[in-house]
Amino acid sequence: MPEVSQNIIDDLTNVTTESWRTLRIMAETVTALDTLNSVSANCISIFGSARVTPDRKEYTDTVEVARRLAKEGFGIITGGGPGIMEAGNKGAVEGNGPSIGLSIELPKEQHCNEFVRIHCRFRYFFVRKLMFVKYAKAYVVMPGGMGTVDELSEAFVLAQTKRIKPFPIILYNQEFWGGLVDWMKTTMVNGRFIDREEIDRLLIYCNTPDEVVSTLCRYTF
Repeated sequence: MPEVSQNIIDDLTNVTTESWRTLRIMAETVTALDTLNSVSANCISIFGSARVTPDRKEYTDTVEVARRLAKEGFGIITGGGPGIMEAGNKGAVEGNGPSIGLSIELPKEQHCNEFVRIHCRFRYFFVRKLMFVKYAKAYVVMPGGMGTVDELSEAFVLAQTKRIKPFPIILYNQEFWGGLVDWMKTTMVNGRFIDREEIDRLLIYCNTPDEVVSTLCRYTF
C-alpha cells in the first residue's frame, strides 16, 4: 500500500467524529483504487473459510484452481488471510499471476499470508467488498462459513438487481452448497421471494478445478 496514503489512514485511526470518519473512509478507498488500478489482468475473486488447513482437500483444490487460472492469464484476489485465502494466493504465485490480498482489521487480527504480492489493508468491510466486486470478472466461492455466505449474497443481490453487470458466480462443491441452493429453490421460490430463473442464471456449480477453469475460459470478459 502506498506509504503516504497509509499514513493518512493511520493518522485518522483514532478519530471518532463522523466527519473525520468520512475522511478516513475516503482515504482508504482512494488508496485501494490507486493500488488495484495498476493490475492489468482480468481478476477472479476467490472466497472460502479461513479455518481450512493445508492438509484438507478444499485447500489443495483452491491452490490448483488459482494456479491454473493464473496460467490462463487471470489475477487472483482473496481476503489475504489464512485458509482458502492463503491457498488462492499460493496458487496465483505458482502460476506466475498477480496475487492480490485484501485484508481486514479484526478484533483478533487476521494476518496477511506470505503469498500475497499486492496488498491492501482495510478497516471497513464495505470498502473491502467494493474492491472485491469492482475488480473481479467472476467469483469462485469455495466452502466456508458466514463470511463466505455474506460475500456470495452480496454478489448475488448486486447482479440480481442489475447494480453490476452479472458475472459468473461459481459454487465449488455441489455437495457442500446444494442444501442452501435447494432451500432457495423450494422455500424461497415457493414463497415468491425469489424467481427460480434468477438462481439458475446467476449460480454455477463446479466440482473440480478442471470445471472451474473450463467454465471461466468460455466467457469473454
